[in-house]
Amino acid sequence: MTAASDGGGLAISPALRDALSNWLDHLGALNDASPHTLNAYRGDVAGFLSFLAHHHGGAAGLAQLRAVETRDMRAWMAQARAKGRGARSLARALSALKGFVRWLSDREDGFDATAILSARAPRHQRPLPRPLDETAARAVTETISHDRAEAWIRARDMAVVTLLYGGGLRISEALGLTGRDADTATTPGASLRIIGKGNKERMVPVIPAAAEAVAAYQRLCPWPLEPDAPLFRGKRGGPLNPRLITRAMETVRLQLGLPATATPHALRHSFATHLLSAGGDLRAIQELLGHASLSTTQIYTGVDTARLMEVYRSAHPRAASRD
Repeated sequence: MTAASDGGGLAISPALRDALSNWLDHLGALNDASPHTLNAYRGDVAGFLSFLAHHHGGAAGLAQLRAVETRDMRAWMAQARAKGRGARSLARALSALKGFVRWLSDREDGFDATAILSARAPRHQRPLPRPLDETAARAVTETISHDRAEAWIRARDMAVVTLLYGGGLRISEALGLTGRDADTATTPGASLRIIGKGNKERMVPVIPAAAEAVAAYQRLCPWPLEPDAPLFRGKRGGPLNPRLITRAMETVRLQLGLPATATPHALRHSFATHLLSAGGDLRAIQELLGHASLSTTQIYTGVDTARLMEVYRSAHPRAASRD
């Protein structure tokens, strides 16, 4: 069987290339994985196959995968770390590889994936989110895009970031709203139906500030807010590019003297952290954020504890005297 290239110089047997493609199709169809996630998984698995081809001096194929031993896995991870790959990134690659070979072993007779599936990822500490404090978050929603000439664009950007902070939305979720959501988004106390990652649905209450911001945008928007059209429009009427909100955040960040971590996603982190600080229930915050697992939401307890310790070290007399 001749080897084929994956387009990046890596020789992969046709059978293995088809298997990788079918696995990615499976993830996209049944697990509703995003194109970004699928591309990342493709790169992770292809990276391992590239190592395997060079490690054994031949095309990467099903036979090479069947023959993988524990020492091969250790060599792959050692090489990746030597090239500067972080523990968290390597753990993600190993997870993708395990998913692929687990799927493959269910379809290939005699495929023993024990060496790969038993490999342990390097330990890594998940970085804490970097939220803005309440004053900074409020300032962002009140001042973003004030340098823009067109009033409707200023109103649009303000509405988007107010939804991010006021509802804990991801930027893709806010920009995924349509004209059909306009009435709900402008009604204080109503609940927006949000479709998040993995096509999971959740209901997010509309706070008064968000309702007012979206209503102001709706009044000024020069484009008809048709039911199936995007709620937030670009300058020429098409869907709003998320990069424009990122740029607006970069501008306001400089104006307010905020750190580089003040991104659109930081407003979602701020939403969760401020709710938790105010006594919000962790399970309720999980539902509002659309996290599948409570462990994902629990990371915000680490943020709250870290901020508490900062206050303690700076304000407590005994702590200050030791610094």
